[in-house]
Amino acid sequence: MGQQQLLLLVLGIVIVGLAVVVGIQAFSENQKQANADQMVNDAIRIASDAQAWKLKPGAFGGGASATNWTGLNFGQIGYTEGDQGLHPGTAAEADQYENLNGVYDIALDAEELTITGTSFDAAGDALNTVVVVVDGTTPADITTTIN
Repeated sequence: MGQQQLLLLVLGIVIVGLAVVVGIQAFSENQKQANADQMVNDAIRIASDAQAWKLKPGAFGGGASATNWTGLNFGQIGYTEGDQGLHPGTAAEADQYENLNGVYDIALDAEELTITGTSFDAAGDALNTVVVVVDGTTPADITTTIN
């Protein structure tokens, strides 16, 4: 082979290598964004279910339009609490909800309900954190933050 052909071969290998690295990096970023989007969907669904619980009469297992969120937990709105074994290296506590997208926690305040969702990578490190704050029973009372 001539020197020019070897140079073109090396240049082609370098270009293909760079393209593979860029593709892997783009896939990782897209995967992280897709996970954040799914976690926002999950947290808003939980918030909506909590609002429905608050409006439901006490005789039907609801909060009876309570002025605060006292007594709300995942079990009362139909979610299985505790570790489901879906995230190796991390374990959901007894009062947390876990699905394939992440682990969710509820913090109750007199006026607000805060839902915090955290996803983990394969090594068990936090990947995304989503915080949804609910301060009423209308869709406008739900605010979302992604970290």
